[in-house]
Amino acid sequence: MITRNEAWELLKEYNQDPFHLQHGETVEKTMMYFADQLGYGDEREMWGIVGLLHDLDFEKYPEQHCIKEQEIMRERGIDERIIHATASHGYGITVDIKPEHEMEKVLYAVDELTGLIGAVVLVRPSKSVQDLTVKSVKKKFKQKSFAEGCSREVIQNGADMLGWTLEELIQRTIDALKTFQK
Repeated sequence: MITRNEAWELLKEYNQDPFHLQHGETVEKTMMYFADQLGYGDEREMWGIVGLLHDLDFEKYPEQHCIKEQEIMRERGIDERIIHATASHGYGITVDIKPEHEMEKVLYAVDELTGLIGAVVLVRPSKSVQDLTVKSVKKKFKQKSFAEGCSREVIQNGADMLGWTLEELIQRTIDALKTFQK
């Protein structure tokens, strides 16, 4: 199993933009939160590594996103479960690898949603997730021009895959972000 430090070094090898590195860490911590909440605490580190590496190829190979990272990870001997999980978050966009395990469904749902929530936080007076409400996120969710790079369709599909309402997914993700963000 790849260690967290090895995963971080690999991410930095393919990503230099501070935004991409921060996004990887945000999704890592969010995934670890969900591992604990959903009864996968014994796999917490793997869930985190999946979150950290999910956009490994995005900065250097945006047209081959979720495709090139599989090749890179296989060359490094990374566990196939991690490869499948990270690639599955591109389901229906760049790959036909459907999220099957609950971990993959969570990654699919929260990747875009953490980006949207991050954008909502930036325009709030408090600049904090601590006082963020589902209502505030849903208001911006409905504005297609706001954080337009965050796919609402993917977020909704992720909620559906998990069997959660959109409101439940948003609240649970806000709760996750509150554990490590201001």
